[in-house]
Amino acid sequence: MNSLRELFGYPFMVNALQAGTIVAVVSASMGWFMVLRRQTFAGHTLSIVGFPGAAGAILLGISPAFGYFGFCAVAALLIGAADPRAGTTTYRQESALIGTVQAMALASGFLFVSLYHGNLNGLTGLLFGSFLGITRGQVLTLLAVGAGALVGLAIIARPLLFASVDPEVAAAAGLPVRALSLGFLLLLAVAVAETAQITGALLVFALLVLPPATAQTITGRPAFGLGLSVTLAMVVTWAGLVAAYYTPYPTGAFITTFSFAAYALARGTRWLAERSRSTRPVIASEVPG
Repeated sequence: MNSLRELFGYPFMVNALQAGTIVAVVSASMGWFMVLRRQTFAGHTLSIVGFPGAAGAILLGISPAFGYFGFCAVAALLIGAADPRAGTTTYRQESALIGTVQAMALASGFLFVSLYHGNLNGLTGLLFGSFLGITRGQVLTLLAVGAGALVGLAIIARPLLFASVDPEVAAAAGLPVRALSLGFLLLLAVAVAETAQITGALLVFALLVLPPATAQTITGRPAFGLGLSVTLAMVVTWAGLVAAYYTPYPTGAFITTFSFAAYALARGTRWLAERSRSTRPVIASEVPG
């Protein structure tokens, strides 16, 4: 208990825990719909796009935040323009477009870093982030942006769920499927840009996909699954921050490891349960007739 109280005695740890909580809630909420809609490739690409955005902003001498949000928003618009659910293209064409955007983003990012002549620590920060250097002002900014993104998601949540589960019927019922898809991708871009500033471009995907995937492995109920996704993301984030405080290892490595361990445990438990049901002997009273 004394060790835990010690954590809250340092302002940088308080800021890290607060920022981690905000990022976990936003990422897990957006990620739950992302996994449901099978857009993990798009989410991964948006996280990669944050890297050249931040590098380009630094090259221009402005805040990396402008680069994160600007590049992610443009990438979301490009990906949303080729949405198979709206009948504008096929899934194969969408995958090709997303892969093209991702490849171009990585190449541009390394070009910007080379032009800036930055040191390796700067590159590492863009790719892997840092929870332990967050200021109070950054926490408040994260809170404002995250709250706005969550409000937007709450407004479109019900029709988005319908369009995600059965887009054809949703379109026939008069829902603007393409507008919903584009709006969600923009909200996802905001979540990715916000999270990447803390976790880095490469580790944002751990919070964005692993807790939601774990929750959907455990339950198929939307409300319970969404709540479980948020809870898991918060737990692994807090555990990662505490583990990083007491060890010389980076926070992102712990968060990713804990997230993967939870997913592997959920998948393993489900596999054992399904195997147990399939091998259960049939009782005579269960046989018809």
